[in-house]
Amino acid sequence: MKKLLALLIAAAFSAPALAADAKPAATADLAKGEATATQICGACHSFDGTRGLPANPILAGQFPEYLVKQLQDFKSGQRVNAIMQGFAAILSDEDMLNVAAFYASKSAKPGDAKDKDTLLLGERIYRGGIADRQIAACAGCHSPNGAGIPKQYPRLAGQHGEYAELQLSAFRSGERKNSQPMLDVAAKMNDREIKAVADYMAGLH
Repeated sequence: MKKLLALLIAAAFSAPALAADAKPAATADLAKGEATATQICGACHSFDGTRGLPANPILAGQFPEYLVKQLQDFKSGQRVNAIMQGFAAILSDEDMLNVAAFYASKSAKPGDAKDKDTLLLGERIYRGGIADRQIAACAGCHSPNGAGIPKQYPRLAGQHGEYAELQLSAFRSGERKNSQPMLDVAAKMNDREIKAVADYMAGLH
């Protein structure tokens, strides 16, 4: 009993010291994020991250944690893209946090699927996967409406179909390697399936 009491007293005195040593969670500065978006990112992603060039991702409304991870992966070389690696190299962790929060604070504008001939195929893959090849349904991780799951899986609703197709193809070839689940899924898909599901996701709201 005396030993237990001594341990409790020691813990009580050590807790404040531990709390004092703990670093507070970083908070984002949206004004600084806006400045980075304007000066560095806007040429390719548009100022507010909405519907820029189809080959570049829409960033508006994306989870900040996901955006930070992608920037970190570009900076470390885990994700390869000559243009993005160059830009990420000049960003500090604080810059990444700020610009990710800025883009996340914007509302994503809805998109549209463009190919009516593959719409049903894209929907079937997105919602149900492809059972005979053990391809998981996209909705299982990215939610039925493409909203994603914060801190885990990115928002896909309204994303440029062209960009999504490029990324799925890059996962399939191994050119993009920074998500094992996506490597596993894309490896089993053919060109038509990739194109169909990418186009379908563009029309999700």
